[in-house]
Amino acid sequence: MRTPGSLWALALAGLLASAQTASAVTLRYANQGDLKSLDPYTLNETTTIAHHGHVYEGLTRRGKDLAIEPGLAERWETPEPTRWRFHLRKNVKFSDGTPFTADDVVFSADRVRAPGSNFATRVPSAAKVVKIDDHTVDFVLPSANPIMHYQWDTWYIMSKSWAEKNNSVAPTPAAATTPTYASLNAVGTGPYTIESHQPGVKTIFKKNPNYWGKIEGNIDEIVFTPISNDSTRVSALLSGEVDVIEPVPLQDIGRVNSSGGAQVQTGPEVRTIFLGFDQVRDELLNSNVKGKNPFKDKRVREAFYKAIDVDVIKSRVMRGLSTPTALMIAPEFFKLSKDFARPKADPDAAKKLLADAGYPNGFEVGMNCPSDRYVNDGDICRAAIGMLARIGIKINPIIEPKAQYFAKVLKSGGFNTSFYMLGWTPGTGDSHNVLFEIMGCRNDPKSSRGDTNLGGYCNPKFDELTDQVLGELDPGKRDLLIKQAYQISIDDYAYIPLHQQALAWGVSKKVKLVQRADNQVLLYWASKE
Repeated sequence: MRTPGSLWALALAGLLASAQTASAVTLRYANQGDLKSLDPYTLNETTTIAHHGHVYEGLTRRGKDLAIEPGLAERWETPEPTRWRFHLRKNVKFSDGTPFTADDVVFSADRVRAPGSNFATRVPSAAKVVKIDDHTVDFVLPSANPIMHYQWDTWYIMSKSWAEKNNSVAPTPAAATTPTYASLNAVGTGPYTIESHQPGVKTIFKKNPNYWGKIEGNIDEIVFTPISNDSTRVSALLSGEVDVIEPVPLQDIGRVNSSGGAQVQTGPEVRTIFLGFDQVRDELLNSNVKGKNPFKDKRVREAFYKAIDVDVIKSRVMRGLSTPTALMIAPEFFKLSKDFARPKADPDAAKKLLADAGYPNGFEVGMNCPSDRYVNDGDICRAAIGMLARIGIKINPIIEPKAQYFAKVLKSGGFNTSFYMLGWTPGTGDSHNVLFEIMGCRNDPKSSRGDTNLGGYCNPKFDELTDQVLGELDPGKRDLLIKQAYQISIDDYAYIPLHQQALAWGVSKKVKLVQRADNQVLLYWASKE
């Protein structure tokens, strides 16, 4: 029989539990795109990376100002130019209770460079990763690489034992048609854990009670819901159904700001949006030109470039919230970008170039675009299609959700595109990432160079300069090498840079968020009343 005292104690415990539940803070977040896979090596895409960053962590991290800070490594040094030594944090555990050690770093270095990974460039392919002891790891390189760790904030460390136990040693490719255990589950060292994950429906994150670090915000639970429809997403914010949305459609910024209950956080983003061409295949996909590839002719690429009016895209599609660019990188990351000017569109010159190349009546080609990844991405592609029609080019549009888009166009999908739109933020905050990963030749199977070079542009002189950029320690000389490389790509009409888009997040007035220029929505910094 329970005594009155024991009954009182039970009642008090129940009241305390109810109070704790009532005080738990839930933030509801909606994005236009889905979170398909929880495998941190599947898709090198900012929104997905940000989701994963609530559960997983890197050896480094980046602060609110994008400065590199210690993460799972508390410090590092270079005992010699070709050897980096990382000292790991002690007393850190994965959310399943497994201790974090050097074995997990060595395992993650192998896994991130394995076939199927979309993050192979995070760790140099020739680097040897050596465990010194449980909390010390060396990275031995064939040559000096002063920026090796610049994007390790998004090379997330996985548990070796968890991956082995759950048949997840190999990364899940973006083109996978069957989910793996690692794509549906996650165990990391980060501030949150995954309570449930339903791709395309909902993902719930819960605060990790055993997190080694300090969570600055007050969010106990994050409920993520993908809402692809623009008007539905905005209505969800204005009704209070969700607290944060990304992005706010540009045409709805005024409506949100005048709503009384929400506002739009805007700012410059360092992502560059561009168009690219298949310059490898002997015959284009989805084209009426048979037996040859028109994009191998520089005159055709120049014609496409001169047909696209970025100022019209800025004024009519982006409503003024974009910055047209001549380069494949944002000016914040390259101070000599001011030395480059983008020529005005010239449809008449474009028509002549096509005629000179043997296509006086133009030709047909398919174009791959995402519909839910970048700001007004589908509308940008439709605008480009209209501009190209004026010079006789008929585009067969393939505009689809990002999960299907990336599954086709990335390396794991066989670079299945002939003309495409893509956006890129260099994870290093440095030009070398763009020169190496987006624009470098992809013809060496032993190298990760060109891993995201969807069209296969290749110029050996360009790659030679890229290698010099990596090893040059003098900032002035290095910038001049970068400038030479960009000029080569411009002369080759290798790509069609469009603009840097602007950030537009819809936020309840009850919520305070940190908005970084890389557009990662990181909710461990968020607070809600």
